Amino acid sequence: MPEIKKKKVDEKETLKQASQGSEEAFGLLYETYVDRIFNYIYYRTGNVHDAEDLTARVFQRAMKHIPNYQDRGVPFSAWLYRIAHNLVANWHRDRSRKKEISITEKMVLPAKHEHPETTMIRTEKQDALLRLIRTLPPDRQQLLILKFVEGYSNIEIGKIMNRSEGAVKSLYHRTLLALRDDVDDLKVEIEGE
Repeated sequence: MPEIKKKKVDEKETLKQASQGSEEAFGLLYETYVDRIFNYIYYRTGNVHDAEDLTARVFQRAMKHIPNYQDRGVPFSAWLYRIAHNLVANWHRDRSRKKEISITEKMVLPAKHEHPETTMIRTEKQDALLRLIRTLPPDRQQLLILKFVEGYSNIEIGKIMNRSEGAVKSLYHRTLLALRDDVDDLKVEIEGE
C-alpha cells in the first residue's frame, strides 16, 4: 500500500488565511497538530474519551480566537499547548469523582511472540510509571510529555512553556532527581524485591 504523504504547510501563510476566516486553512492547522495535542492531553488525563473531548475543545477555542492570534516569535503549537494546558488544568480542578477506566481501555493484547504474563508485567510497569508521572506538578508533567512523547528539544520546550532553555534544563534535572527515588521504590513494588 503506498504511503500517504502529508502536504507541507507554509504555516505563516496558513495562519494568516485562518485568522482571516478560512476554514480550509484552519483545517490544515488542525490536521498538522491534532495528533500532538491529543497525545499531550491523553498523557495528562489518562482517559481516551476525556482526551478526545478536551482535544475538540482546544480546537474549538483556537478556531474561535484565531482572528486575535498574533505571531510573537514562538511556534503556533505553543499557543495550542497553552490552550490544552489550561483546559487540562480546569479538567483536573473540576474533576471530583474517582477516575473511571473502561474495560476496553485497559485491554492489552500480547505481542505475537510474547508470553501473556510478560505482557501483563510490562503493562503494569507502564501504568505504574504513568501514575507516578501524574503525581508530579503540571509543569513537570508537561515537560516530560514534550520531551519524551513529542520529542521536542529544550529550546522548543522553552518556547512552548514560555521559559528559557536554561530554565527548562534546570526543571528537567530537578524532575529527574525527584523521580529517581520514586522509580526505585516503584521497581521494588512491581518486581517484589
